Formats: sequence, C-alpha cells, structure tokens
Amino acid sequence: MAGPAMSVTPYWELTFDADGDPDGRGRDRLLAGVEERGVRDLVVFAHGWNNDRSGATRLYSDFFAPVPGLAPAARLGYAGVVWPSMRFSDEPIPDFPRAVAAEMPPRPALDKDTRHALLETFPGRATVIDRIARLLDQQPRAEADLEEFGRLVRMLVEVVPAGPQTLFAADTLVEGVPQGEPAMFSGPVPELCEEYARALAGLESPGGPVAEFSIPNPWDGAHELLRQATYYAMKRRAGAVGERGLGQVIGQLAAAAPDVRVHLVGHSFGARLVSFALRGLPSGVRTVKSLTLLQGAFSHYAFAARLPHDPRAGGVLQGQHNRVDGPVVCCYSRHDSALATMYPLASRMADDDRTVGIDVPGPVQGFDVGSVLGSRWGAMGHDGVQAVPGTESLRLAQALRTELPATGCVNVDAAEVVRRGGPPAGAHSDICHRELAQLVVAAGRIR
Repeated sequence: MAGPAMSVTPYWELTFDADGDPDGRGRDRLLAGVEERGVRDLVVFAHGWNNDRSGATRLYSDFFAPVPGLAPAARLGYAGVVWPSMRFSDEPIPDFPRAVAAEMPPRPALDKDTRHALLETFPGRATVIDRIARLLDQQPRAEADLEEFGRLVRMLVEVVPAGPQTLFAADTLVEGVPQGEPAMFSGPVPELCEEYARALAGLESPGGPVAEFSIPNPWDGAHELLRQATYYAMKRRAGAVGERGLGQVIGQLAAAAPDVRVHLVGHSFGARLVSFALRGLPSGVRTVKSLTLLQGAFSHYAFAARLPHDPRAGGVLQGQHNRVDGPVVCCYSRHDSALATMYPLASRMADDDRTVGIDVPGPVQGFDVGSVLGSRWGAMGHDGVQAVPGTESLRLAQALRTELPATGCVNVDAAEVVRRGGPPAGAHSDICHRELAQLVVAAGRIR
C-alpha cells in the first residue's frame, strides 16, 4: 500500500526480474487488493532507463499526485512497475535532486553512482566494470585499448544465449526474422567511438559551430558507447518484462477481477514494456482500456504492418494496438535530444545492411544526427506512431480540450510542457506535468 513517499492510495508495486519473472507476494497483494478496495480503474505505470528503485517510486508519486483531483468521483487504484533498469548519474532529471553533482568527474570518467548502478544492474560483472572504469579514467591512446573497451562492454551486457531476453531486442521484423545484433557490438570500436563523440559535441553546442579542425575525444564516444549498450540491454529487458511479466499479471487480474479497467502508462523504455505487455495478454482479455506512451524509446514503426522503406518488413508489435479497448496515445517532444539524436544513431547501428559511418561534410553547425538519419530510425517519443493507418495527430492543448478518439492511435505533440533538460538527454525525463496526467485520465475515460 501507499508508503510515506507515495502521494496516492491505494498503491501497489509489481516487481520483476530481468527475465520478466514477478515477485509473487507483490503480485498477489495487487490481485487481492484491487477487489478488496473496490477499485474500478487501475493506472499502471512503468518507468524507463533513468531510474533506480527509489527514483521510480518518486516518479510515480510525482506523476500520480494530480490524478485524484482530475477524477474525484472515480474509484482509482495505482500500480508501479519496478524492473531492473538504471540511470546514468550525468543525465539531469528536471525537479529531481542531483546528489552527486559536486563530485561528478568530467566525462568520460565514471562517477561513483553510475558505477554502483552498473554493479546493481549487471550482477556478477564487477571485474568487467572495474576494467571499463579504469580505461575511461586513463584514456589510453592506442586503438587496441578502445577495441578492448568495446569487448568489455559487450561482455557486460551479454545474456545467456538460450535465455528469454534474446527474443525481445528487435523493434522490427524482416519477413518474420528479427533484426540482428547492433553493429555497436561488432563494428570497429574506434569508428563507433568517434561517431558518438561527434554527436555529443553537437548536442553540447546546439546552434553553435563545431571547430573545423577539432578532433573529438574518442573516449567521450566510448563513454557514450557504454551508455548506449546499457540502454540496448534495458530495451531487451523491457520487452521481456512486458510480455512475460506484466502481460501475464494483467491476464491474472482480468480473471480475478474482470470488471477492473486497466490503464497502462510507460515512460522511455517503460513505454516499450507496457506495449509488449499487450503481446503477453491471454487470448480474449479486453481489460486494457488505454495505453499512454510518454517519450517512448522504441521504434515509431513498432505497430506498423509494413515499413515505408521496406515492404518486406513490419513492426514487431504490428496489430497489437488493437488489443487495447480504447486509444493508444503517444506523446512526443522535439526537445527530447536523447530520442532525436542518440536513439536514431544507436538504432541505425542495429541495421546490419548499412555501413557504420555517417558522412557529415565540413564544419558542422549545430550537428543533429537525428536530422541526418531522418525518420527511418526514429523513436515514438520523437515524432509519434508512424505508418499505422488512421493515426490522428493533435497538439497537447487540443487533446486536452477535445474528446480523444475512442480507439486507434493518437499522436500528441507535448513539446509545450516536455521541454526542460540538458545534454545528452534533453527533455527526455521532463514528464511530471499535470497536463500529462490529465491526458492519461482523458485517454482512459476515467470518471
């Protein structure tokens, strides 16, 4: 139930391991509690990449706080999904304290909180993490050391080949076959690091010139390679937790309390998690009444039957939006540089048919990888659901003053409120706004 840090009640937590296996006691408390408390509408929120457990709880408390006032007559319940993701401490989150700011070493060295997060998120990899940290601290000049760094990063995020997570990394399928492993795990590491370093340099001087003859520090790019490889592992986990974990729990809830209306909300990779939960629903379950994606860190083609640039390919979740007995609302913002720039760069590196390099000629003015890569590798949280017929598009103010569609996909430009945050993530985590809580209530027709 609600603890001292939670703004709403009744509140339950659903905890899952990296393969999607639930904590049985927490699941059973939810299944019994919603009926005991007479809950009619259950809002289930899944956090993304920028959270440890305490950060997730605070996120849920802050986001849920306005909801009771927005639907005072509703019989509401709340659930927070806790899954093994992590945050890099150099990514500022609006309105969240940055406890280690005074101690933060200059990039590319790892700060102590990020190192601790890596140890917690990848148990049993302490020796690998220590060597990664030493290389980032020492920054040796030899290319062989960068190659060693890349090998260590691959070791850090690898999973058991026969384990369930291997099935959940792809966002698109080509003739039914998932994407291969990202080129970041097989390409020449010095080139990858240089490319990431150039992208970071552009993010940190938006609209300003990047010196024509300057050479980015490849170890800045190595730090970003570590970040992106970690995010790839989180993306893989999010799919596994959604389909194998949350989807099955919702099915159990539908059997135990069939009148409860479920409203799924996800931020970042948590948006991927709740979307994959649709694929894990038992046949015939129609209790999910809305799905709200906040700055979703997965392909904007995930729900598409066919990709515009490749008729052989489709989204890994094609047709799954039809399992929602209500709308799928996708919020996006142009101020989210994590998804506008770094996400498409990493996503392009998962395409085995493409070369690694991007040709960006001459001195770069306000370099933006997102604009170079175009829409092919875009994320939900950058420009919304794509290639799904009938998708409507609204600005946030429009969405709040009109009744949302009863079914189908709806893109909502939330840039008027999702706008704060510094590099490299930009406004990616700027989601705790009354307007977005109001959108969840409107999408679910919670009254």
